[in-house]
Amino acid sequence: MQTQKLEYTQEVAESTASIYQKLSRQYKESHWKTLAPYIHEINRLKKEKNAVILAHNYMTPDIFYGVGDIVGDSLKLAQEAAKSDADIIVQCGVHFMAETSKILCPEKKILLPDLKAGCSLAESITAEDIRRLKKEHPGVPVVTYVNTSADVKAESDVCCTSSNALKIVEALGKEGHDTVIMTPDKFLAQNVAAQLKEKGSDINVLFWEGTCVVHERFTAKDVTGIRAANENVVVLAHPECPPEVIAESDFSGSTAQMDDYIKENQPHKAVLMTECSMSDNVAAANPDVEMIGTCQLCPFMKMISLPKILKTIQSEEPEIHVDPEISKRARKAVDRMLELS
Repeated sequence: MQTQKLEYTQEVAESTASIYQKLSRQYKESHWKTLAPYIHEINRLKKEKNAVILAHNYMTPDIFYGVGDIVGDSLKLAQEAAKSDADIIVQCGVHFMAETSKILCPEKKILLPDLKAGCSLAESITAEDIRRLKKEHPGVPVVTYVNTSADVKAESDVCCTSSNALKIVEALGKEGHDTVIMTPDKFLAQNVAAQLKEKGSDINVLFWEGTCVVHERFTAKDVTGIRAANENVVVLAHPECPPEVIAESDFSGSTAQMDDYIKENQPHKAVLMTECSMSDNVAAANPDVEMIGTCQLCPFMKMISLPKILKTIQSEEPEIHVDPEISKRARKAVDRMLELS
């Protein structure tokens, strides 16, 4: 299906005026006029088709604020989608997020604007890898990050997020496990291990060698350089960053936790050691905070665009499917996480 040619009309201007007021620092007026017609038409079609758009924190501001109905980190998006009475869910994120939404909303139609929007972290491990790890370490629970495929979740004992990973591992320790396997992000596992050590815990954390193509690029030198150039800047780092980056930062947390920190503390200057678009979104919501850009872009997240979103809603494809048996087993790992956390 070809997307119709869209024009910037008075109706479009009026329907998107409040959005542009929020984003006027991010987009020049001339650029905005090329985006607004898509925002207007997408929002019109959402109502017509009873669809909602899930926009991850790493989406660009035109998507995040322009068409996103539910915004946040990957697990929150799926959980909120499950509560929605929408018939269609459009996942503005990457493939594993759409799968997670399907797992939690099996009765809904889940659409992903670009099937090529994958994830270096999710693609670093397979279900067969998990089965092999279990054979090599019998009885050791496998804690798998939600940033993984449904197949991998289905072979795991419990999932975790970047915000509750420590809590999940500690809960397993209370159940008598002195060793856990964390997959696939080695830096998240190493950072959890460091936190356990600080708290005096002797739980041994084994890890997989996966990394995020965005967060692995940050270095401790980046942090010291930013501090040297920006007096009193507050540095916030995602737990997928290398441990030496976390050690040099003022705060470490998930995208939701970093967002909350900025909202609650309103630092004069701040930098987020994470995907660049989140900094733009945080800046739009906190005009009194000067956000210092680091600009590490995720090539997969950037595959999602307004024209692709419009085409997806119009055609109601590509649709995400998950084998019911895989979905059932993966759901157990997610539910186990919710139970422990």
